[in-house]
Amino acid sequence: MRRNRDPQTFANGTTVLDRMARILAARGIDQATVNTPGAGAEPYSPLEALSAGMPPRYRDAVATHPQVLAWVRQVADQAVAPSTGARRQLTTGPSLLMAGVVGAGKTHQAYGAVRALVQAGIGVRWRATTAADLYAELRPSSGTDGEQVLAAYSRVPLLILDDLGAAKSSEFVEEQTYRLINRRYNHCLPTLITTNLAIGALRAYLGDRVASRLRQMTTQVEFEPVDRRRHQRVA
Repeated sequence: MRRNRDPQTFANGTTVLDRMARILAARGIDQATVNTPGAGAEPYSPLEALSAGMPPRYRDAVATHPQVLAWVRQVADQAVAPSTGARRQLTTGPSLLMAGVVGAGKTHQAYGAVRALVQAGIGVRWRATTAADLYAELRPSSGTDGEQVLAAYSRVPLLILDDLGAAKSSEFVEEQTYRLINRRYNHCLPTLITTNLAIGALRAYLGDRVASRLRQMTTQVEFEPVDRRRHQRVA
């Protein structure tokens, strides 16, 4: 039975398996010995496949914030198995909005939350993007279908939307953010959102429609005003 029907796909069209193959090659490991049945090697574990699809900085991220861990438990409890004996899959669930200063650890916690779900035995199809990169993908350009891009981010079962509010506000930004958030709101798709803005400032940046939906669909977490990156450099 094929479990991973829709592997994590990156902007350049590669998949988790492509990334894993490159990692194996860089380590001098023959992929045939890994994938060939009966070769004596273990197949890719879900956590290994997940790590291959993550930015290197966050491959070992661990969620430690109490409210992030509570979100993981809540989402895991709502996961369902598509058939008897199959791994439970993330389908719908609540969202989480993490707000705090630059370097507070919000992105680390978001990737750690995804890893925690996989470690809990939950099948997760996911995507991650910064808000600025998303808007760049959605802007009209030759060879790019913005509607397909928006549909991919709107429909994926779990989305990390990083740095919401970092891009310059405009009618385009407000409209595209509304379309994305509204679709995920309507379909109850879990979304991990990080922002450097104070939660109270989101309404002025995104407009009433987006702010209202975020308020209803997310648990809102204010991180301590500490730049952990700066402290790590000093240490």
